[in-house]
Amino acid sequence: MALTDSKIRAAKNFIKSYKITDAHGLYLLVSTSGSRLWYFRYSFGGKESRLALGAYPQVTLAEAREKRDAARKLPASGIPPSLPRESEKTAVDEIRTFEHIATAWHTSSLRLWSESHAVKILTCLKRYAFPNIGEMDIAEIETRHLAQLVKAIDDKGVHDVAGRMRQYLTKIMRHAVQQGLIKYNPAFDLGGVVTPIVAQHLPALPLKRLPELLRNLYNYKGRMLTRLALELNLHVFLRSSELRLARWDEFNLQARIWTVPAQREAVEGVRFSERGAKMKDEHLVPLSRQAVALLKQIKGITRESAFVFPGAYTLEKPMSENTINKALRVIGYDTKIEVCGHGFRTMACSALNESGRWSKDAIERQMSHKERNGVRAAYVHKAEHLEARMEMMQWWSDYLDVNRESYVAPYIYARQHKAAK
Repeated sequence: MALTDSKIRAAKNFIKSYKITDAHGLYLLVSTSGSRLWYFRYSFGGKESRLALGAYPQVTLAEAREKRDAARKLPASGIPPSLPRESEKTAVDEIRTFEHIATAWHTSSLRLWSESHAVKILTCLKRYAFPNIGEMDIAEIETRHLAQLVKAIDDKGVHDVAGRMRQYLTKIMRHAVQQGLIKYNPAFDLGGVVTPIVAQHLPALPLKRLPELLRNLYNYKGRMLTRLALELNLHVFLRSSELRLARWDEFNLQARIWTVPAQREAVEGVRFSERGAKMKDEHLVPLSRQAVALLKQIKGITRESAFVFPGAYTLEKPMSENTINKALRVIGYDTKIEVCGHGFRTMACSALNESGRWSKDAIERQMSHKERNGVRAAYVHKAEHLEARMEMMQWWSDYLDVNRESYVAPYIYARQHKAAK
């Protein structure tokens, strides 16, 4: 059967190299290191030989077939489809280049990554690394070469990209060590090359400005669905992608639970549409009475779409990633220094902690923050503290209602709420 790209990507490397055949003498050799090399097998003058056509994915399946078809025409003209000796040497040397080793590492790691993450890594390597050190023999690359590459990226001001590149280089060179191509990883000594990144917290309003925010949301004159998205986000305080990419099948309104999946079905043409809960595990969001009422109102508008918040021009795609912050700017807020959609999380977290009613563990679980203790993280269950979290989410929605007229501090409302019971 003819080869396909999906078959090639699914091919695994074993303790021995093996071939995957296509047609008319074309085959892909999958090596023990994970590299994939194209070859064309042919007969000339009664002898069988092979022609190297390059490495996958630099040479795509379609390109390999074109090279094979061109090579097949040569014997009819009395020309052997083989490379000159110098070119053969170049083809052998290509296996030792940084680009070849980096591609082999990337291919061997595909099972660990989502498709979008794999594309992002390869794009980064193609943009920054391959043009600079791609053709260098892996054994000739020294720490200074890698440092110059990373520093050049850092000097452009994209410090996060420089940091990620340093990580990629460390892993690629480690792969080369493991394959016996080099004895020492030169990327180990890149400390201090990248400018330290100072964490910048996303802006959030102080709680005393809650009444003002609620009035401004209510008076928003734009698209009704956008206003409802803002209001719902304030009640559930989820991350932007978790909210805007929501599907109706994630909700059980009768049980008042929203299950944000670890990963969603990707939507063609929508960047990062496969994102689910950021911590890569299902996240349960208890829904208050107010949140359920908002969702029922939203359902009346978007009932024909699989998305809770479809875009303005089509029901087949979710709303834009800029919608929430653009709406906040429309109602008068600077989303860089005053409040952005993510800032709703900070406001909710501040109020819940200040109320003194729930343990920090329960609040952290509802915020879906990463557990820093790796051993403990393995045992954290998505439903942990669920009963307390259901009560917490209702309390937060009630607290928002109380602040519609004038500000009430969380600890004061907590005492009033407790006394009223």
